[in-house]
Amino acid sequence: MTGPAPLLRPELAALSPYNAGLTLAEVAARPGVTRVAKLGSNENPAGPAPEVIAAIREAAAGVGVYPDPAGRDLIAGLAAHHGLDPQLFALGNGSEDLLAVLARAVLRPGDEVVTLFPSFPLHEDYALTMGAKLTRIGLTAAGQIDLPALLAAVARPVRLVLFANPMNPAGVWLDAAALRQVLAAVHPTAITCLDEAYHEYASVTSGGQDEGPDYASAEPLLASHPGPLVILRTFSKAWGLAGLRIGYAMTNNAGLKRGFDLARTPFNTNILAQVAARVALVHPEAVVQAVALATRERERLADALNSLGLRVLPSRGNFLFVDCGRPAGPVAEALLDHGVIVKPWKQPGFGTWLRVSTGSSPDGDQFLAALARVLA
Repeated sequence: MTGPAPLLRPELAALSPYNAGLTLAEVAARPGVTRVAKLGSNENPAGPAPEVIAAIREAAAGVGVYPDPAGRDLIAGLAAHHGLDPQLFALGNGSEDLLAVLARAVLRPGDEVVTLFPSFPLHEDYALTMGAKLTRIGLTAAGQIDLPALLAAVARPVRLVLFANPMNPAGVWLDAAALRQVLAAVHPTAITCLDEAYHEYASVTSGGQDEGPDYASAEPLLASHPGPLVILRTFSKAWGLAGLRIGYAMTNNAGLKRGFDLARTPFNTNILAQVAARVALVHPEAVVQAVALATRERERLADALNSLGLRVLPSRGNFLFVDCGRPAGPVAEALLDHGVIVKPWKQPGFGTWLRVSTGSSPDGDQFLAALARVLA
């Protein structure tokens, strides 16, 4: 006689709760903390354009009504912004929601997912939840993406190729030539998803141009890529809307678009988020300013961390990946007593690494002073 069925699906046994980090209030309540530098979640310290805040206030009177489930006004703005067919966009409660929707739409038990490592944990977790198996392509000893290994892995008939460019947490990236190589190598039956959450930090220059000197988005390749391709973007980072949770997908495949619509919840983006993102699109100057601040802080922090004798990987995100040379968990815990929040990385093989976001200059000063004391 068999016993009762397990309460939870067996796939969940491989997962750990997502490390969302501590809140400002939690750290501020610690004894002796007078100021908090929140550098653990890659947020934009400047927030959105003032016009966005005004639009949210105006829209707040309408929160008693369900939002447009299709987000038509925002999608029209996105289509105009990108010069693409509005029928090939999908909205999500942040781009992480779209990762879950994509997994539900396309992954089956036993399917293979190729991803870069170390990774944004939800790239792996949603795949594992659906019973898929992972193939991780790690960094080289020099801390670069292992391009030959990636090319060999994606050339096989895997179900899904999913990685971030620039990578999170490592910050490293594929340039235009390498990205074209990877997309050309992808097996024709494979689905490809490029998570470009940090696209603006990698591409927007002080003059507002949309390509950095050594980074390229997959967006110009959407039309020419022969297989199904999805690009994910978010308003949570450079656009300063992390608290509203709004992201979007662009695809070259009507079937994938239909899959997103079938697998998502009907009202997965709220009315304030839709309004805020729509207004943000017409005020890109706020993004240019945010990227300029992040770039200055990224370079300043990297120089200071190198002077402390720490290894820092090059980054095109609004964060740095730093090897403390000792377990990073206790370092991050000690920094909390100085009011500094960073993220110790917990994936296998990276226990001495932490990810630190680029905040304001005072945040950076507080972090550097506290880290010097902790390491001493």
